[in-house]
Amino acid sequence: MKFGRRIKDSRYSEWADQYIDYSALKKQIKKNLPWTAEAEVEFIASLTGELEKCESFQRQKAQEINLRIDKLEKEVYDLVAKATAEDSGDDVSSDEPPTEREVEAQVDSYVDEDGGSDDDDDDRDEDDEPMSLDDIEERFKELEEEVAVLVADVHDLALFTKLNFTGFIKIVKKHDKLTGFQLKPSFNKEVLEKHPFYKMNYDVVIVKLSKLFDLVRTRGNPVEGDSSAGGSQNAFVRSTTKYWVHEENIVPLKLNVLKHLPVLVFDPNKEFDVKDSAITSIYYDNEDLELYLGRLEKTEGAEAIRMRWYGDVDGKVVFVERKTHREDWTGEKSVKERFTIKEDKLNDFCAGRYTMDAEFDALVAKGKKTEKEVENMKQLADEIQYAIVTRKLCPVMRSFYNRTAFQLPGNASVRISLDTELTLVREDSFDGVDRTNGNWRRTDMGIDFPFPTVKKQDKELFPYAVLEVKLATRVGEEPPQWIRDLVHSHLVEAVPKFSKFIHGCATLLPERVDLVPFWLPQMDEDIRKQPSAESRVLIERPVSQTHSAESSSQAHSQPNSPHMDGTDTYQEPVSEGEDDEYLVEASATNEDAHLRLPAEAAEEAKAAREHRERNLRSGPDSSGFQRPAPKKYHRGLGVDPLQPSNKFDSNVSALDAKLHDAAKRGHRESDDDAEDADEGGEDEGDPNHVEFTREFRAPTGKRIAIPVRIEPKVIFATERTFLKWLHFAVLLSAVSITLINFIPPGDTVGFIAAACFTFTALMATAYSGVMYAWRVLRIRARRAVDYHDKYGPTALCLALIASVLVNLILRVREL
Repeated sequence: MKFGRRIKDSRYSEWADQYIDYSALKKQIKKNLPWTAEAEVEFIASLTGELEKCESFQRQKAQEINLRIDKLEKEVYDLVAKATAEDSGDDVSSDEPPTEREVEAQVDSYVDEDGGSDDDDDDRDEDDEPMSLDDIEERFKELEEEVAVLVADVHDLALFTKLNFTGFIKIVKKHDKLTGFQLKPSFNKEVLEKHPFYKMNYDVVIVKLSKLFDLVRTRGNPVEGDSSAGGSQNAFVRSTTKYWVHEENIVPLKLNVLKHLPVLVFDPNKEFDVKDSAITSIYYDNEDLELYLGRLEKTEGAEAIRMRWYGDVDGKVVFVERKTHREDWTGEKSVKERFTIKEDKLNDFCAGRYTMDAEFDALVAKGKKTEKEVENMKQLADEIQYAIVTRKLCPVMRSFYNRTAFQLPGNASVRISLDTELTLVREDSFDGVDRTNGNWRRTDMGIDFPFPTVKKQDKELFPYAVLEVKLATRVGEEPPQWIRDLVHSHLVEAVPKFSKFIHGCATLLPERVDLVPFWLPQMDEDIRKQPSAESRVLIERPVSQTHSAESSSQAHSQPNSPHMDGTDTYQEPVSEGEDDEYLVEASATNEDAHLRLPAEAAEEAKAAREHRERNLRSGPDSSGFQRPAPKKYHRGLGVDPLQPSNKFDSNVSALDAKLHDAAKRGHRESDDDAEDADEGGEDEGDPNHVEFTREFRAPTGKRIAIPVRIEPKVIFATERTFLKWLHFAVLLSAVSITLINFIPPGDTVGFIAAACFTFTALMATAYSGVMYAWRVLRIRARRAVDYHDKYGPTALCLALIASVLVNLILRVREL
């Protein structure tokens, strides 16, 4: 699809004049060919003007959203205060004093922050008129719709940023190709850096919007509790499923989740700062990468040891953590254990010169920990220190990301976290370069993503965000419906058992890694998917768009869509070419009243309208224009995200076959080729259809590791099969020995039959021994192969039948 068509189809029509005028810029290039220095100056001026227009609108819209959020938040508190006053008026026996929050809300509702005027006082007096509980509830419902409009505005603003940034990159690229002038280097360095609208961080807005959404949803009484929700425990167990999220879907995903869970803020009294979401971990391993291989192959007892801190690098407290993998057959669960240590003590701790005993004993003396808890902490610290010293563990890999967590405070039953800007950085000195200078971590970098001070070959910028869905459900209990809708939607791609540490080692240490994770060959796959028609996770704008007085007076108001008679119907923002659909839906609301037809005729009219509406959406419209088919994206990983891990392991053979055999072969056009086709004005075939090459092959000299669960019963089954074969071979050898011992000395037929049975017994013994050794070696190597013996039993039966037939035929011929 040409970008000019794409931006027209994707933009929000109410903001249409604020987008980059891509068509006009393209016409300006073609009109002034052959290109001159004067044309170059004019084009740069036009380009800069468009860039300033987009940046100004984005800044204005972001400020507007923040102001609307603040105002709605104050109104919610005011409604809560009025509801409290109404309740106290109805229930005269209630002597409970108002809470501190209610008092604060009441005070805020009467404070004039702008100094006040007579007009303001009049307006405030009108707002402070008593309201009934029904009126308050009705106003809360209106606020829910206004918050839904805000959510849609944030979503469209993120899409606005993405489309415009892509438009500027493409138009500069087209300029350089057609004119022969090289504008791209100077444009990126001088123009874009001065107008960095594309670097807008939506986390602050999303956190404020989440708080507002939670206030409206709970009618001003959000759930309160311990924000850590289990994080303060020394050891905790979670059931986690991981997904990849494409860059384009990050903001829509956050907006979808905050409708059900608020953003988890550990200190609600502190203003949110982007650096508060930063998480950095230093993973330890040795030159043989023992911990990497153990975690990759999921061996029983495999450990991962890391040092983690939150926020900036100037933090004084570091968490020393150990993650231990446990197989299901052990009856235990994989567990993460940790304790805190002061940053200046960590070098001595890793060298074995410092122990944590004194600090842990001080916790008992202060009453913060029990003696039993401290004993467990001492044991953990000693075991980690012993492993670091004896196994010669050193810093190998750093992971950095910004985490947005969604969770009800004090309730860890559902916790969703999204890690963005994931970056993996080398910390090792295996290649002779001392990156840490003897320290427990390198000190030449902070949290300034994308870390310009780090060499390109030392860092891996992960292209996707990583979503973790952590559930603590009862046995047999299904996850909430909205979570099932989310994980099966187009926004995410399931990647079971994804690990940041494993991915970092596999990509940054290729010369030391022979075994790579199963997802590595699929990194070039496009994980985007077209949303289905019945998707429940689309960010949609309320049709009624009931705005407050402030919203309706703003320069960029929302479209006046028809009301849907009290329903909660939602639709996508109106785009060019879609007005006919909205007209059809609008006429459907009051069809009987407008047409004044008898009941039967009205039913026929409705049926005809529905048929016409289906044709508009799925086929050619009334003007004969064929809507282009939606772009088709193939799934990168065919995994059911809610399947248990044992179900995933049962499909290992099929997945391994895909990894070693080429699947469908196709051709994917690059951006350059697509741009060339756009310029020529000709597209071969369907321009919206994209096919991808699906070859899952390991890099040269490497093998792909497939997670395989090896339980003791597998070993026992192998041994039992081997003993069964030996038992049968013993029976055959007994038959042959009996024949030899009891036949007359000159009986040639008996001797031949005994020889046949003896040969069959020996072959069965040798074959069973070879198969047993082959299976054991494959099990020890945790190889996903077909352990089923397809030919052995058949060959044994044929050999046995042949031996009996030889004896029978020879005996018959003697008669």
